[in-house]
Amino acid sequence: MKKSNRLTLYIIIAMILGVILGYFVYSNGLHKVQAAKALNANTTVTVKDFTKEFSDKIQLLTTIFLRLIQMIIAPLVFCTLSVGIAKLGDLNAVGRIGGRAMIWFLSASLVSLALGTVLVNVFQPGHSINVSLSDLKDSHDIVSNTTGFTLKTFIEHVFPKSVIESMAHNEILQIVVFSIFFGVAIAAVGEVGKPLIKALDSASHVILKMVGYVMNFAPIGVLGSIAAVIATNGLSVFIFYGKYLMYFAIAIICLWAILLLVGYLFLKNKLPKLLRHIFQPIVVAFTTTSSEAVFPKLTQELERFGCSSKIVSFVLPLGYSFNLDGSMINMTFASMAIAQAYGIKLDIGTQLTMMLVLMVTSKGMAGVPRASLVVVAAICGMFKIPPEGIALILPIDHFCDMLRTTTNVLGNALATSVVSKMEGDLKDTPNLNLE
Repeated sequence: MKKSNRLTLYIIIAMILGVILGYFVYSNGLHKVQAAKALNANTTVTVKDFTKEFSDKIQLLTTIFLRLIQMIIAPLVFCTLSVGIAKLGDLNAVGRIGGRAMIWFLSASLVSLALGTVLVNVFQPGHSINVSLSDLKDSHDIVSNTTGFTLKTFIEHVFPKSVIESMAHNEILQIVVFSIFFGVAIAAVGEVGKPLIKALDSASHVILKMVGYVMNFAPIGVLGSIAAVIATNGLSVFIFYGKYLMYFAIAIICLWAILLLVGYLFLKNKLPKLLRHIFQPIVVAFTTTSSEAVFPKLTQELERFGCSSKIVSFVLPLGYSFNLDGSMINMTFASMAIAQAYGIKLDIGTQLTMMLVLMVTSKGMAGVPRASLVVVAAICGMFKIPPEGIALILPIDHFCDMLRTTTNVLGNALATSVVSKMEGDLKDTPNLNLE
Protein backbone atom coordinates (compact mmCIF):
# COMPACT_ATOMS: atom_id res chain seq x y z
CA MET A 1 0.00 0.00 0.00
CA LYS A 2 1.29 3.47 -0.93
CA LYS A 3 2.28 5.74 1.95
CA SER A 4 -0.42 8.28 1.07
CA ASN A 5 -3.09 5.55 1.05
CA ARG A 6 -1.89 4.28 4.43
CA LEU A 7 -2.21 7.76 5.89
CA THR A 8 -5.77 8.09 4.57
CA LEU A 9 -6.62 4.71 6.13
CA TYR A 10 -5.12 5.81 9.46
CA ILE A 11 -7.17 9.01 9.36
CA ILE A 12 -10.42 7.08 8.80
CA ILE A 13 -9.51 4.62 11.59
CA ALA A 14 -8.75 7.58 13.88
CA MET A 15 -12.17 9.06 13.13
CA ILE A 16 -13.90 5.79 14.05
CA LEU A 17 -11.83 5.45 17.24
CA GLY A 18 -12.68 9.05 18.09
CA VAL A 19 -16.40 8.30 17.87
CA ILE A 20 -16.02 5.18 20.07
CA LEU A 21 -13.84 6.91 22.67
CA GLY A 22 -16.04 10.01 22.73
CA TYR A 23 -19.21 7.99 23.21
CA PHE A 24 -17.63 5.97 26.03
CA VAL A 25 -16.80 9.19 27.90
CA TYR A 26 -20.24 10.64 27.14
CA SER A 27 -21.98 7.51 28.48
CA ASN A 28 -19.90 7.68 31.64
CA GLY A 29 -20.89 11.32 32.09
CA LEU A 30 -24.53 10.44 31.51
CA HIS A 31 -24.41 7.83 34.31
CA LYS A 32 -22.90 10.43 36.65
CA VAL A 33 -25.67 12.90 35.83
CA GLN A 34 -28.32 10.26 36.55
CA ALA A 35 -26.62 9.41 39.84
CA ALA A 36 -26.45 13.07 40.81
CA LYS A 37 -30.15 13.54 40.05
CA ALA A 38 -31.02 10.45 42.10
CA LEU A 39 -29.36 12.12 45.10
CA ASN A 40 -30.78 15.56 44.40
CA ALA A 41 -33.71 15.92 42.01
CA ASN A 42 -33.19 19.69 41.78
CA THR A 43 -29.59 19.48 40.58
CA THR A 44 -28.78 21.28 37.32
CA VAL A 45 -25.65 19.33 36.42
CA THR A 46 -25.30 18.25 32.79
CA VAL A 47 -23.15 15.79 30.90
CA LYS A 48 -20.92 18.71 29.88
CA ASP A 49 -19.97 19.25 33.52
CA PHE A 50 -18.45 15.76 33.64
CA THR A 51 -16.96 15.57 30.15
CA LYS A 52 -15.58 19.09 29.71
CA GLU A 53 -12.20 18.24 31.24
CA PHE A 54 -11.78 15.22 28.97
CA SER A 55 -12.89 17.20 25.91
CA ASP A 56 -10.46 20.02 26.67
CA LYS A 57 -7.56 17.60 27.12
CA ILE A 58 -8.25 15.29 24.16
CA GLN A 59 -8.65 18.33 21.93
CA LEU A 60 -5.03 19.19 22.68
CA LEU A 61 -4.17 16.47 20.14
CA THR A 62 -5.98 18.49 17.49
CA THR A 63 -4.29 21.66 18.73
CA ILE A 64 -0.86 20.05 18.27
CA PHE A 65 -1.63 19.06 14.70
CA LEU A 66 -3.17 22.40 13.73
CA ARG A 67 -0.32 24.39 15.29
CA LEU A 68 2.22 22.31 13.38
CA ILE A 69 0.33 23.07 10.19
CA GLN A 70 -0.04 26.74 11.04
CA MET A 71 3.69 27.13 11.63
CA ILE A 72 4.42 26.40 7.96
CA ILE A 73 1.47 28.24 6.35
CA ALA A 74 2.99 31.74 6.33
CA PRO A 75 6.48 30.83 5.04
CA LEU A 76 4.98 28.48 2.45
CA VAL A 77 2.55 31.10 1.10
CA PHE A 78 5.28 33.77 1.04
CA CYS A 79 7.92 31.62 -0.67
CA THR A 80 5.69 29.91 -3.22
CA LEU A 81 3.64 33.00 -4.15
CA SER A 82 6.68 35.29 -4.45
CA VAL A 83 8.54 32.74 -6.58
CA GLY A 84 5.45 32.00 -8.66
CA ILE A 85 4.94 35.67 -9.53
CA ALA A 86 8.67 36.25 -10.13
CA LYS A 87 8.79 33.26 -12.51
CA LEU A 88 5.82 34.57 -14.46
CA GLY A 89 8.24 37.25 -15.52
CA ASP A 90 5.98 40.19 -16.29
CA LEU A 91 2.96 42.09 -15.02
CA ASN A 92 0.90 41.06 -18.05
CA ALA A 93 1.13 37.38 -17.06
CA VAL A 94 0.34 38.22 -13.43
CA GLY A 95 -2.66 40.30 -14.49
CA ARG A 96 -3.93 37.67 -16.93
CA ILE A 97 -3.70 34.77 -14.49
CA GLY A 98 -5.00 36.84 -11.60
CA GLY A 99 -7.88 38.09 -13.73
CA ARG A 100 -8.89 34.58 -14.77
CA ALA A 101 -8.68 33.40 -11.16
CA MET A 102 -10.80 36.29 -9.88
CA ILE A 103 -13.46 35.71 -12.55
CA TRP A 104 -13.73 32.09 -11.33
CA PHE A 105 -13.74 33.18 -7.66
CA LEU A 106 -16.45 35.82 -8.08
CA SER A 107 -18.60 33.58 -10.30
CA ALA A 108 -18.35 30.66 -7.85
CA SER A 109 -19.15 32.95 -4.91
CA LEU A 110 -22.26 34.34 -6.61
CA VAL A 111 -23.45 30.83 -7.53
CA SER A 112 -22.90 29.65 -3.93
CA LEU A 113 -24.77 32.61 -2.44
CA ALA A 114 -27.64 32.35 -4.94
CA LEU A 115 -27.98 28.59 -4.49
CA GLY A 116 -28.01 28.94 -0.70
CA THR A 117 -30.67 31.67 -0.87
CA VAL A 118 -32.92 29.68 -3.20
CA LEU A 119 -32.68 26.39 -1.28
CA VAL A 120 -33.13 27.93 2.17
CA ASN A 121 -36.35 29.53 0.90
CA VAL A 122 -37.50 26.21 -0.55
CA PHE A 123 -36.65 24.03 2.48
CA GLN A 124 -37.48 26.58 5.23
CA PRO A 125 -35.16 24.85 7.77
CA GLY A 126 -35.64 27.58 10.38
CA HIS A 127 -39.26 26.56 10.90
CA SER A 128 -38.11 23.20 12.27
CA ILE A 129 -35.65 24.66 14.79
CA ASN A 130 -36.70 24.71 18.45
CA VAL A 131 -35.34 27.95 19.90
CA SER A 132 -35.59 26.63 23.45
CA LEU A 133 -32.88 24.08 22.70
CA SER A 134 -30.31 26.81 22.10
CA ASP A 135 -27.57 27.64 24.53
CA LEU A 136 -27.47 31.43 24.18
CA LYS A 137 -24.52 31.60 26.54
CA ASP A 138 -22.37 29.74 24.02
CA SER A 139 -23.09 32.38 21.39
CA HIS A 140 -21.99 35.34 23.52
CA ASP A 141 -18.32 35.25 22.51
CA ILE A 142 -19.11 35.06 18.80
CA VAL A 143 -21.63 37.89 18.96
CA SER A 144 -19.15 40.07 20.84
CA ASN A 145 -16.57 39.45 18.10
CA THR A 146 -18.76 41.28 15.59
CA THR A 147 -18.19 44.61 17.34
CA GLY A 148 -16.46 47.03 15.01
CA PHE A 149 -16.87 44.85 11.92
CA THR A 150 -16.79 47.72 9.41
CA LEU A 151 -15.15 48.82 6.18
CA LYS A 152 -12.18 49.83 8.34
CA THR A 153 -11.72 46.29 9.70
CA PHE A 154 -12.08 44.92 6.16
CA ILE A 155 -9.25 47.18 4.95
CA GLU A 156 -7.12 46.24 7.95
CA HIS A 157 -7.54 42.55 7.11
CA VAL A 158 -6.42 43.13 3.52
CA PHE A 159 -3.45 45.49 3.74
CA PRO A 160 -0.58 44.69 6.14
CA LYS A 161 1.22 47.32 8.19
CA SER A 162 3.93 44.78 8.96
CA VAL A 163 4.54 41.54 7.11
CA ILE A 164 6.15 40.13 10.27
CA GLU A 165 2.93 40.77 12.19
CA SER A 166 0.90 39.27 9.34
CA MET A 167 3.02 36.11 9.42
CA ALA A 168 2.84 35.92 13.20
CA HIS A 169 -0.98 35.92 13.03
CA ASN A 170 -1.23 33.86 9.82
CA GLU A 171 -3.17 36.63 8.07
CA ILE A 172 -3.10 34.91 4.68
CA LEU A 173 -4.72 37.75 2.75
CA GLN A 174 -2.14 40.25 4.05
CA ILE A 175 0.71 37.85 3.25
CA VAL A 176 -0.70 37.46 -0.27
CA VAL A 177 -0.71 41.25 -0.77
CA PHE A 178 2.91 41.56 0.41
CA SER A 179 4.03 38.55 -1.64
CA ILE A 180 2.48 39.97 -4.81
CA PHE A 181 4.41 43.23 -4.40
CA PHE A 182 7.57 41.31 -3.49
CA GLY A 183 7.29 38.90 -6.43
CA VAL A 184 6.62 41.69 -8.94
CA ALA A 185 9.62 43.62 -7.57
CA ILE A 186 11.90 40.58 -7.94
CA ALA A 187 10.80 40.16 -11.55
CA ALA A 188 11.33 43.88 -12.20
CA VAL A 189 15.00 43.92 -11.10
CA GLY A 190 15.92 41.17 -13.58
CA GLU A 191 19.27 39.40 -13.13
CA VAL A 192 19.83 40.87 -9.66
CA GLY A 193 16.77 39.04 -8.36
CA LYS A 194 17.57 35.59 -9.77
CA PRO A 195 19.65 34.41 -6.76
CA LEU A 196 16.76 35.40 -4.48
CA ILE A 197 14.29 33.48 -6.65
CA LYS A 198 16.51 30.39 -6.42
CA ALA A 199 16.84 30.76 -2.64
CA LEU A 200 13.08 31.15 -2.11
CA ASP A 201 12.41 28.25 -4.50
CA SER A 202 14.75 26.04 -2.48
CA ALA A 203 13.09 27.18 0.75
CA SER A 204 9.64 26.28 -0.62
CA HIS A 205 10.84 22.74 -1.46
CA VAL A 206 12.21 22.35 2.07
CA ILE A 207 8.90 23.51 3.54
CA LEU A 208 6.99 21.10 1.30
CA LYS A 209 9.22 18.31 2.61
CA MET A 210 8.19 19.36 6.11
CA VAL A 211 4.58 18.89 5.03
CA GLY A 212 5.12 15.14 4.81
CA TYR A 213 6.48 15.05 8.34
CA VAL A 214 3.64 17.16 9.75
CA MET A 215 0.93 15.15 7.97
CA ASN A 216 1.96 12.10 9.99
CA PHE A 217 0.29 13.81 12.95
CA ALA A 218 -3.06 14.11 11.10
CA PRO A 219 -4.64 10.92 12.57
CA ILE A 220 -4.08 12.05 16.17
CA GLY A 221 -5.53 15.45 15.30
CA VAL A 222 -8.62 13.81 13.85
CA LEU A 223 -8.96 11.51 16.87
CA GLY A 224 -8.87 14.43 19.28
CA SER A 225 -11.35 16.56 17.33
CA ILE A 226 -14.01 13.88 16.87
CA ALA A 227 -13.68 12.45 20.40
CA ALA A 228 -14.14 15.91 21.95
CA VAL A 229 -17.34 16.62 20.01
CA ILE A 230 -18.92 13.23 20.74
CA ALA A 231 -17.91 13.33 24.42
CA THR A 232 -19.66 16.66 24.82
CA ASN A 233 -22.82 15.99 22.78
CA GLY A 234 -23.09 12.21 22.50
CA LEU A 235 -24.24 10.30 19.43
CA SER A 236 -27.45 12.30 19.53
CA VAL A 237 -25.50 15.09 17.89
CA PHE A 238 -25.79 13.07 14.67
CA ILE A 239 -29.58 13.29 14.94
CA PHE A 240 -29.87 16.70 16.59
CA TYR A 241 -31.33 19.23 14.20
CA GLY A 242 -31.45 16.52 11.58
CA LYS A 243 -33.60 18.50 9.20
CA TYR A 244 -31.29 21.50 9.19
CA LEU A 245 -28.22 19.36 8.62
CA MET A 246 -29.97 17.29 5.96
CA TYR A 247 -31.12 20.35 4.04
CA PHE A 248 -27.69 21.94 4.29
CA ALA A 249 -26.11 18.71 3.04
CA ILE A 250 -28.48 18.75 0.04
CA ALA A 251 -27.41 22.33 -0.69
CA ILE A 252 -23.74 21.31 -0.52
CA ILE A 253 -24.36 18.34 -2.84
CA CYS A 254 -26.04 20.66 -5.36
CA LEU A 255 -23.08 23.04 -5.17
CA TRP A 256 -20.63 20.16 -5.64
CA ALA A 257 -22.61 19.03 -8.70
CA ILE A 258 -22.39 22.51 -10.23
CA LEU A 259 -18.68 22.89 -9.45
CA LEU A 260 -17.83 19.44 -10.81
CA LEU A 261 -19.92 20.01 -13.94
CA VAL A 262 -18.12 23.28 -14.70
CA GLY A 263 -14.81 21.62 -13.81
CA TYR A 264 -15.56 18.80 -16.27
CA LEU A 265 -16.26 21.31 -19.05
CA PHE A 266 -12.68 22.53 -18.69
CA LEU A 267 -10.77 19.44 -17.52
CA LYS A 268 -12.72 16.71 -19.38
CA ASN A 269 -11.36 13.22 -18.56
CA LYS A 270 -8.70 14.66 -16.22
CA LEU A 271 -11.33 15.46 -13.58
CA PRO A 272 -11.40 11.92 -12.02
CA LYS A 273 -7.60 12.04 -11.75
CA LEU A 274 -7.81 15.38 -9.95
CA LEU A 275 -10.37 14.00 -7.50
CA ARG A 276 -8.09 11.05 -6.72
CA HIS A 277 -5.23 13.44 -5.98
CA ILE A 278 -7.24 15.67 -3.65
CA PHE A 279 -9.09 12.84 -1.88
CA GLN A 280 -6.72 12.79 1.09
CA PRO A 281 -6.76 16.58 1.61
CA ILE A 282 -10.56 16.46 1.46
CA VAL A 283 -10.68 13.72 4.12
CA VAL A 284 -8.38 15.74 6.39
CA ALA A 285 -10.41 18.92 5.80
CA PHE A 286 -13.63 17.03 6.55
CA THR A 287 -12.39 15.56 9.82
CA THR A 288 -10.43 18.55 11.15
CA THR A 289 -12.76 21.27 9.77
CA SER A 290 -9.67 23.28 8.86
CA SER A 291 -8.75 24.46 5.36
CA GLU A 292 -5.37 25.55 6.71
CA ALA A 293 -4.63 21.99 7.74
CA VAL A 294 -4.61 20.86 4.10
CA PHE A 295 -3.08 23.89 2.36
CA PRO A 296 0.47 22.46 2.18
CA LYS A 297 -0.72 18.98 1.17
CA LEU A 298 -3.13 20.43 -1.39
CA THR A 299 -0.25 22.42 -2.89
CA GLN A 300 1.72 19.18 -3.31
CA GLU A 301 -1.16 17.19 -4.77
CA LEU A 302 -2.11 19.83 -7.32
CA GLU A 303 1.47 19.90 -8.59
CA ARG A 304 1.51 16.10 -8.69
CA PHE A 305 -1.72 16.22 -10.66
CA GLY A 306 0.08 18.30 -13.28
CA CYS A 307 -0.71 21.93 -12.43
CA SER A 308 2.10 24.38 -13.04
CA SER A 309 3.90 25.16 -9.77
CA LYS A 310 3.96 28.88 -10.53
CA ILE A 311 0.17 28.91 -11.03
CA VAL A 312 -0.48 26.78 -7.93
CA SER A 313 1.67 29.10 -5.83
CA PHE A 314 -0.22 32.13 -7.16
CA VAL A 315 -3.85 31.01 -7.47
CA LEU A 316 -4.22 28.73 -4.43
CA PRO A 317 -3.30 31.34 -1.77
CA LEU A 318 -5.66 33.81 -3.48
CA GLY A 319 -8.38 31.17 -3.39
CA TYR A 320 -7.99 30.72 0.35
CA SER A 321 -9.00 34.37 0.75
CA PHE A 322 -11.43 34.91 -2.13
CA ASN A 323 -12.87 31.51 -3.05
CA LEU A 324 -14.71 30.12 -0.02
CA ASP A 325 -17.66 28.48 -1.78
CA GLY A 326 -18.69 26.28 1.15
CA SER A 327 -18.52 29.15 3.63
CA MET A 328 -20.58 31.34 1.26
CA ILE A 329 -23.47 28.91 0.99
CA ASN A 330 -23.31 28.24 4.73
CA MET A 331 -23.54 31.95 5.62
CA THR A 332 -26.63 32.49 3.44
CA PHE A 333 -28.25 29.30 4.69
CA ALA A 334 -27.59 30.08 8.37
CA SER A 335 -28.62 33.76 8.19
CA MET A 336 -31.92 32.98 6.50
CA ALA A 337 -32.64 29.98 8.76
CA ILE A 338 -32.20 32.20 11.85
CA ALA A 339 -34.58 34.76 10.36
CA GLN A 340 -37.12 32.00 9.71
CA ALA A 341 -36.77 30.69 13.27
CA TYR A 342 -37.61 34.14 14.64
CA GLY A 343 -40.50 34.55 12.21
CA ILE A 344 -38.79 37.43 10.37
CA LYS A 345 -39.82 37.67 6.73
CA LEU A 346 -37.27 39.15 4.33
CA ASP A 347 -38.39 40.35 0.91
CA ILE A 348 -36.48 39.53 -2.28
CA GLY A 349 -34.75 42.92 -2.35
CA THR A 350 -33.47 42.49 1.20
CA GLN A 351 -32.22 38.99 0.44
CA LEU A 352 -30.36 40.21 -2.65
CA THR A 353 -28.80 43.00 -0.59
CA MET A 354 -27.79 40.44 2.04
CA MET A 355 -26.11 38.38 -0.69
CA LEU A 356 -24.05 41.33 -1.89
CA VAL A 357 -23.06 42.31 1.65
CA LEU A 358 -21.99 38.72 2.34
CA MET A 359 -19.94 38.77 -0.86
CA VAL A 360 -17.93 41.75 0.43
CA THR A 361 -17.75 41.11 4.18
CA SER A 362 -16.65 37.50 3.85
CA LYS A 363 -13.49 38.60 2.03
CA GLY A 364 -12.35 40.57 5.05
CA MET A 365 -12.71 37.68 7.49
CA ALA A 366 -9.80 35.54 6.25
CA GLY A 367 -7.83 34.22 9.20
CA VAL A 368 -10.52 35.01 11.80
CA PRO A 369 -11.40 32.02 14.07
CA ARG A 370 -14.91 30.68 13.42
CA ALA A 371 -15.09 33.29 10.66
CA SER A 372 -18.29 31.97 9.12
CA LEU A 373 -20.24 32.33 12.37
CA VAL A 374 -18.77 35.77 13.01
CA VAL A 375 -19.96 36.97 9.59
CA VAL A 376 -23.40 35.41 10.14
CA ALA A 377 -23.76 37.23 13.48
CA ALA A 378 -22.64 40.51 11.88
CA ILE A 379 -25.09 40.14 8.98
CA CYS A 380 -27.95 39.27 11.33
CA GLY A 381 -27.33 42.44 13.34
CA MET A 382 -27.16 44.50 10.13
CA PHE A 383 -30.56 43.22 8.92
CA LYS A 384 -32.36 43.44 12.28
CA ILE A 385 -32.22 39.68 12.91
CA PRO A 386 -31.27 38.80 16.53
CA PRO A 387 -27.54 37.89 16.25
CA GLU A 388 -27.93 35.66 19.31
CA GLY A 389 -29.80 33.38 16.94
CA ILE A 390 -26.50 31.82 15.87
CA ALA A 391 -26.94 29.70 19.00
CA LEU A 392 -29.63 27.88 17.04
CA ILE A 393 -27.01 26.29 14.80
CA LEU A 394 -24.10 26.00 17.25
CA PRO A 395 -24.88 22.40 18.29
CA ILE A 396 -24.40 21.18 14.72
CA ASP A 397 -22.03 23.83 13.41
CA HIS A 398 -19.12 21.41 13.75
CA PHE A 399 -20.74 19.06 11.23
CA CYS A 400 -21.80 21.89 8.92
CA ASP A 401 -18.20 23.06 9.14
CA MET A 402 -17.05 19.65 7.92
CA LEU A 403 -19.15 20.05 4.78
CA ARG A 404 -18.31 23.68 4.05
CA THR A 405 -14.57 23.14 4.60
CA THR A 406 -14.40 20.23 2.16
CA THR A 407 -16.33 22.35 -0.35
CA ASN A 408 -13.81 25.17 0.05
CA VAL A 409 -10.99 22.70 -0.68
CA LEU A 410 -12.76 21.28 -3.75
CA GLY A 411 -13.52 24.77 -5.08
CA ASN A 412 -9.92 25.92 -4.76
CA ALA A 413 -8.53 22.73 -6.30
CA LEU A 414 -10.86 23.13 -9.30
CA ALA A 415 -10.06 26.84 -9.66
CA THR A 416 -6.30 26.21 -9.67
CA SER A 417 -6.59 23.31 -12.13
CA VAL A 418 -8.87 25.22 -14.50
CA VAL A 419 -6.60 28.28 -14.54
CA SER A 420 -3.62 25.98 -15.26
CA LYS A 421 -5.60 24.44 -18.12
CA MET A 422 -6.55 27.85 -19.53
CA GLU A 423 -2.89 28.91 -19.39
CA GLY A 424 -1.82 25.74 -21.22
CA ASP A 425 0.28 24.71 -18.22
CA LEU A 426 -1.57 21.55 -17.16
CA LYS A 427 0.87 18.66 -17.65
CA ASP A 428 -0.24 15.15 -18.60
CA THR A 429 2.38 13.57 -16.34
CA PRO A 430 2.89 14.22 -12.62
CA ASN A 431 5.82 16.11 -11.17
CA LEU A 432 7.95 13.21 -9.98
CA ASN A 433 10.24 15.52 -8.02
CA LEU A 434 7.48 15.87 -5.46
CA GLU A 435 7.18 12.18 -4.74
